[in-house]
Amino acid sequence: MAMSPSGDSGSTNTSTFLNTQPQLDRLKLLYPAVNEEETPLPRSWSVKDKFNFIGLSQNNLRVHYKGVGKNHKDAASVRAWHPIPAACGLYYFEVKIVSKGRDGYMGIGLSAQGINLNRLPGWDKHSYGYHGDDGHSFCSSGTGQPYGPTFTTGDVIGCGVNLIDHTCFYTKNGVNLGVAFSDLPPNLYPTVGLQTPGEVVDTNFGQNPFVYDIEDEIKEIQSRIRGSIENFPVCDKKGEWQTALHRIMSTYLVHHGYCATAEAFARSTGQAFEEELTSIKNRQRIQKLVLAGRMGEAIDMTQQLYPGLLERNLNLLFMLKCRQFIEMVNGTDSEVRGSAIRSPKSRNSSGGSSSRSSPGMSPNYHSVQKSGSSSPSHIINTKPPPQAAPQQQQNSDVRPLLSEEAMNDVNVAAGSAVNGGAVLPPAVGMETESGRLLTDELDRGSMSNGTSSTTNGAVSNGTCHQDVDGDCDMEIDHDQPEPRRQLCGGSAIAVDRMLQFGKELQQLSVQLRQEFGKNDVNKKILRNAYSLLAYADPWSSPVGYQLAAVEREPVCAALNSAILESHNLPRQPPLELVIGQAKECMNLMSRAGMGSCAFVSVDSYLH
Repeated sequence: MAMSPSGDSGSTNTSTFLNTQPQLDRLKLLYPAVNEEETPLPRSWSVKDKFNFIGLSQNNLRVHYKGVGKNHKDAASVRAWHPIPAACGLYYFEVKIVSKGRDGYMGIGLSAQGINLNRLPGWDKHSYGYHGDDGHSFCSSGTGQPYGPTFTTGDVIGCGVNLIDHTCFYTKNGVNLGVAFSDLPPNLYPTVGLQTPGEVVDTNFGQNPFVYDIEDEIKEIQSRIRGSIENFPVCDKKGEWQTALHRIMSTYLVHHGYCATAEAFARSTGQAFEEELTSIKNRQRIQKLVLAGRMGEAIDMTQQLYPGLLERNLNLLFMLKCRQFIEMVNGTDSEVRGSAIRSPKSRNSSGGSSSRSSPGMSPNYHSVQKSGSSSPSHIINTKPPPQAAPQQQQNSDVRPLLSEEAMNDVNVAAGSAVNGGAVLPPAVGMETESGRLLTDELDRGSMSNGTSSTTNGAVSNGTCHQDVDGDCDMEIDHDQPEPRRQLCGGSAIAVDRMLQFGKELQQLSVQLRQEFGKNDVNKKILRNAYSLLAYADPWSSPVGYQLAAVEREPVCAALNSAILESHNLPRQPPLELVIGQAKECMNLMSRAGMGSCAFVSVDSYLH
């Protein structure tokens, strides 16, 4: 955040000073370690925690005196809504004196909850203030000590609290006046007090740039804290810590399938693998397919290389199938791109399991016997349908439909995405007499030609090359204009396949619910996936985030962890556990009131 230090007290425009809705939330930039759900930041003065001689206006940022002001018994103060969170590390706010009023008996400072507000800040215990009429500082006493210059109309007075060494300092028109108070207690509130008629002040809690350059103070403390961490003495004469760190790094590389790097690291550090190299490479191939959006191939390869794994983890299988449906909408899954681009190994795989028909299931399902179990688990058949008839048979009049229950899920999810205010737009709707799904995009002919934007591994703006594993590595031609995104890549045949797959997915959901009971997570995943059909352009819709490549990563991680667990290996690498533990320690430090946690973060060291 850009700060603007200035010594000119009249350079701050009042209208800018009172602007409480800038485009960026500057308080979050100033105090990134603060979790406002637990410890909200002071953002305005409290309409409840004030004496009745105080008036508030301008979004509760302007304070004016409305008492008689005869003597000190007519003083009045106001506190902010919330105390200063310790996770701020260094907290700061500024007050501009709009008018000193009759006598300028104004106090700016801090006070604890419950302190008498019929006084200026600083007069009672756990109350601290810097007064404008004499420039004295008042520390829990009615007797002040000489501290700084007086202040009057046009001056900007800042109050800073260092939550690490528990000190308070003030600034005047951008100039630091030095430490005013030490040994401050926790949970203090910003406080302003006025005493004579006509006194008016405006407040900046950080919503706008400060006159004082607080960033310099923050950088200095950050440097000091980082130095204390980096220079912390470590005694490792036997090399045990070094060996442990090497082991942690090795397991991380193996976990995520970085084969070449893991091999090189193992050679240089003398580490050994707990998993065979072939297995690591197999996981890597599966991860590449998932991250490329080729979910059907990833599922086939998993079933081939790890028989029975998905049948034993039906919730994982259901999540993979829902992601496959999303990739069908995206036009990236091989089920809608065509079998020509599928790798030979995955295209010819049968999942490594025997299959038979299951009573009560559609022909599009098969039952796979669990290893060591007598109960079958039903899985969607990912085999593509027979080659479609010529174009004239591929029109909206013969397009298969999602079930009525599935379409209800589409409407519910789409409505939730826009706060309940949406139903299916005209581009996608239901024809009540036949129950068919009509798509205006198809009727206008944009997909009716039955040709996909991908043919034999080539795409309109890139070329697919098979690597040694049979995988497809894309080389994008950035000089070519990006093609218009269309449902299922623009193929009517692919749309038919996607809709059929959606029906099968709905049936699988029902079956899982009947066999294993209600599962809210699975229900939400399916609804979100179906909601993409509620929009003519799902990529630009409120639920379009699902189509982003980054959404494949959690699915990839879940599948990878399940494979590792099936080999009695940790689901999560120790390095990630250590990082998670360190972050949680930082959160605990924040809750314990240790202000130093505001100036370092685990993520900053990961760079």
